[in-house]
Amino acid sequence: MFRYAPLLSLTLASVALAQTYSATYLPSNAPKTSEQGQSGTNQCGSGHDQNSMCQNAYINSLDDWCVFAPPQPGADSTIGDTERIEVAWCTKDGHGTRLIPDGAITGAHFVQTPDYVQITGVGDLTKINIPKGDEGGELDPHGADGNGNPIGGLVFSNAFGGQYAQMHEWTNFVSDSEFCFRACKDGPKAPALCQHIYDVMGCEWNMPGDYSAGSFDSCLADSGEPMGVYGTSTFHQGDPSTPAAHPAPPTSSCTTTSTIGNGLAASGTGSGTSTATATGTNASTTGKSTVSGSGSSSGSGSGSGSAQSTTATASAGGSAGGSSPAATGGASAGTGAATGGSSGTTASVSARPFVCPDPP
Repeated sequence: MFRYAPLLSLTLASVALAQTYSATYLPSNAPKTSEQGQSGTNQCGSGHDQNSMCQNAYINSLDDWCVFAPPQPGADSTIGDTERIEVAWCTKDGHGTRLIPDGAITGAHFVQTPDYVQITGVGDLTKINIPKGDEGGELDPHGADGNGNPIGGLVFSNAFGGQYAQMHEWTNFVSDSEFCFRACKDGPKAPALCQHIYDVMGCEWNMPGDYSAGSFDSCLADSGEPMGVYGTSTFHQGDPSTPAAHPAPPTSSCTTTSTIGNGLAASGTGSGTSTATATGTNASTTGKSTVSGSGSSSGSGSGSGSAQSTTATASAGGSAGGSSPAATGGASAGTGAATGGSSGTTASVSARPFVCPDPP
């Protein structure tokens, strides 16, 4: 079921001032577990292991990045049901994680800005244990209880200066066919640029960018606008109108490649050393809520129909729930109209459901 929390007014200043970090790690000195109740580990070794329970993710470059995804296959391994226990799946060997099999990613687009790095794209993510048809959800370092989704998940990057640093603020959406991951450099802008309260809004609303299949590129860009902030107004899930996503910042200095891979077929097992066990508790959830990507409003369920306003609330802990818009008729979700927030404009968008139920 969805967990509803009191609506909090979040401004750029209050979020930045309120954010403190209790610990900072490197891959070389991370503890076995960094949070109580963690199901995996942060001591991951090297090489790779397709049974690894490593919960360290990396965003370094076009050919070296990770997403969090379920440790086990099966119909019960939806992101909403496993968000507390996800493990790292990476494109490059050497991190002690599981590897994303070659061919699973059919399009990937890496962008580096002064304040964050971001990877967006598409693929067959059933190859990393996400059930077919799973509309996905959000993972972030906060979660409902402050321990993160997954509990104890850490993110590192060497994109800023060549040396690894922990990215304390990050947000990762993943479904059976689409992914996006942004990690923000520590600083006053990080909480706003890696905001985590828009967990039903999906990739393209939270992280505007290139999601096309059949191409792989790495670009530079200016930092985009903080998600949900429009001038002096801040949008909250459940507001009467939903503004369109911010436009993606223009890119430059792009380089392209024909594909990315690591030589691992879908049946590969592992090499090197990797720590694959840890103990903890899994808090699972059930339920659905959907909202589309760009210019978000949503349609879900069966049939086609008009997307309606939903009620949802968000907390600084990074969770929010919503009720599915009504739809009637045949077998597919319809097209909704999204009204344009503080500007008062109306944007028509296609409903692309994306869900992230949080634990009750």
